[in-house]
Amino acid sequence: MINLSERLKQLEPKILEENFRTGHGTANEVNFWIVDYDAEDEMQVRDHVYFLAKRLNSIREDVAIKIFDLYDIMIDVLEEKGYLDSVIEMEQDEGSDETIEPIRSTLRLTLENDMVVAKITEDITPEKDIIFLVGVGKAWPVIRSHTILNNLHSKVDKNPLVMFFPGYYTSKLSLFGEITDDNYYRAFKLI
Repeated sequence: MINLSERLKQLEPKILEENFRTGHGTANEVNFWIVDYDAEDEMQVRDHVYFLAKRLNSIREDVAIKIFDLYDIMIDVLEEKGYLDSVIEMEQDEGSDETIEPIRSTLRLTLENDMVVAKITEDITPEKDIIFLVGVGKAWPVIRSHTILNNLHSKVDKNPLVMFFPGYYTSKLSLFGEITDDNYYRAFKLI
């Protein structure tokens, strides 16, 4: 098995392939990809993702990498709605577990007007932008990776999407290598 640095070096040539960007060769499946890695390598992966996006966005006109951090989106929505301070107080008073459902409700996760999906889809150019989803581990357990992928499936069909996943992906998403999420068969391993 190749080490993480070698795997990360493979990202740029993969995402610049015409087939990757157009989704050809995926049997009409949605053009969703997963890069899984050990959770302990989060900082190395995060640094490389931002480096790669900055590099490609500065040298290529035909490709634009858009990074969406699920945790940052969650915080932004709570701030916009005026609920962030309330959630922080609730967490201090009642514990973290008591904040999960109220936050999910505010984000409207799994509903037609899902706020996380809206934040992602409002800022992409079809057939040009490549979506990088990060912050999966930070946003858990409020935002579940399979839920986001399922909700984006019908909304993002003209853009490739790469989720950087701290854990393992086979046909199941195993966050941190310990927490098994629901099956997600539509995505492919990128590297």
